[in-house]
Amino acid sequence: MMPADNQTYFAPVSFILTGIKGTEESNIWMAIPFCVMYIAGLFGNSLLLFIIGTEQSLHEPMYLFLSMLATADLLLSTTTVPKILDLFWFRAGEISFAACLTQLFFVHFSFIAESAILVAMAFDRYVAICNPLRYSTVLTKTVIGKMGLAIVTRSFCVVFPVVLLAKRLKFCRTNLLPHTFCEHNGIARLACDNTTANTVLGIVMAMLVFLLDAALIAMSYVLILRAVFRLPSSNARFKALRTCGSHISVILMFYPPSFFSSFAYSLGHILPGYILNLLAHLHLLLPPMLNPIIYGVTTKAILNRVIKVFYRCCVRSFLLS
Repeated sequence: MMPADNQTYFAPVSFILTGIKGTEESNIWMAIPFCVMYIAGLFGNSLLLFIIGTEQSLHEPMYLFLSMLATADLLLSTTTVPKILDLFWFRAGEISFAACLTQLFFVHFSFIAESAILVAMAFDRYVAICNPLRYSTVLTKTVIGKMGLAIVTRSFCVVFPVVLLAKRLKFCRTNLLPHTFCEHNGIARLACDNTTANTVLGIVMAMLVFLLDAALIAMSYVLILRAVFRLPSSNARFKALRTCGSHISVILMFYPPSFFSSFAYSLGHILPGYILNLLAHLHLLLPPMLNPIIYGVTTKAILNRVIKVFYRCCVRSFLLS
């Protein structure tokens, strides 16, 4: 987008988050399920990290990747949802330019990191099923540490240039941001100078998540299914597929909501406001809330540990009373 002649550029001190147009009257009520889902996600992921951190038997590759996923979920939701609730309940939409760029960085960083973690978890399942005898030698703690470092490095290297480009944008019309949180495309749409580089980087981010990472996960499961159907008994095939159930559920909780969230604002002319509101925030609320529930219910080791933690808390409360 190029500026018209004689327009005066300005560097915004702050943006005003206006929320989603047409949903202002329902924001107070929409904030209630948002708050409940955020608290549930905060509690569930914190409990998951506590259990994995304190239980030595859970210091295995699958659970270490799960702790990375929980950390990414906490970062994503905590960076955005409190400000959204502030906007919905108190109409406090003002956010400084520096804070907006910081939020932009962590939103996209955690989003790309979570996608990469799902790829790492797919690789973990591939090794566990296709090469079970080499599992402990392939996925050592050193290798997992290097994979974690690679995930952080990739996310930073992709997102940091986006923040730098957003910081250099020039604005000439308004500082009203029609969104509930700061994200790259929303800020770029307000700019009056050339945003070609921003668009290209936005496409790169989308390709990493929706094409490259999704393709790697799909490839892993093609190899997994090939190995599973070569097993001699149906019972063995069922047990092998069962170990992938949690990971597949988490994938379905991440990619479809992320896809719908990316295009929710383009559907504003055909969808009711409350549906638009939900679509635009699915990737902030659903995965952080449901991921710990999925793994807590389907993973026996985690479920038993959760029961022990709550039992001890109940016993202590009873003794203190």
